[in-house]
Amino acid sequence: ALAKALGLKHGANPTVVDATAGLGRDAFVLANLGAHVTMIERSPILAALLTDGLHRLATNTDMPDIANMQLQLQLIHANAIEWLLQQAQKTEGRPDVVYLDPMYPHRTKSALVKKEMRALRALVGDDEDSAQLLQAARQCALKRVVVKRPKGAPLLDDTKPSGAVQSKNTRYDIYPVITTP
Repeated sequence: ALAKALGLKHGANPTVVDATAGLGRDAFVLANLGAHVTMIERSPILAALLTDGLHRLATNTDMPDIANMQLQLQLIHANAIEWLLQQAQKTEGRPDVVYLDPMYPHRTKSALVKKEMRALRALVGDDEDSAQLLQAARQCALKRVVVKRPKGAPLLDDTKPSGAVQSKNTRYDIYPVITTP
């Protein structure tokens, strides 16, 4: 569902900015599918963990195919809103797709979220600026913006997407780009 939402097809590998890199899982999946992914992470702790992970990936001699995937991954430690708005001003080098996976809204169910996600939320907090991030992403991307949400979650910033791809528990909202004259 993620690959379909981003427009990855056999022979079509768009450039992707994962503007909410987090633990890097989605970026790793996308790189494994052939995309060139720029990960943006604003948390210094998560950026350090991702840097270490990329270094370990590059030096993995047991699985050279996986080690070579690090060539398709780039990490930038920055505020994604500021970075995307800077990129939007450029005429070249803008990504085809911007992918956002903001912190999921708090759950009302009694079952706890996975332990690692609870730890991640405790470390970085909620994404209070996700509405601004969506707008910056729509100004920067050349083709589309994809936002990962839980299946029944409200739309990000109440902005209606142009489409969505759904899986069992996840919805990928697809937003058109904002073109500026």
